[in-house]
Amino acid sequence: MTVLTIEIDPQMEAALADLTVDGDSPEAAIRQAVLSAWRARRDERVRAQAEAIAADPDDQAEIRAIHSELDDLRAW
Repeated sequence: MTVLTIEIDPQMEAALADLTVDGDSPEAAIRQAVLSAWRARRDERVRAQAEAIAADPDDQAEIRAIHSELDDLRAW
């Protein structure tokens, strides 16, 4: 496991104090913060990809064609 040493400014120190007020260690709070930031960035990338697909005319035409085929398969 890699060890990371960082210097924190007063704003980060206050934030870390707030994140550890419930008894979590600074290490646990920092791990959680990094994972939360990573998930948010990953989710934003997926959202951007979905928006790009939704805006692509070729993809939209394919979706309409699939919907049309599925409509033909409905029993009622």
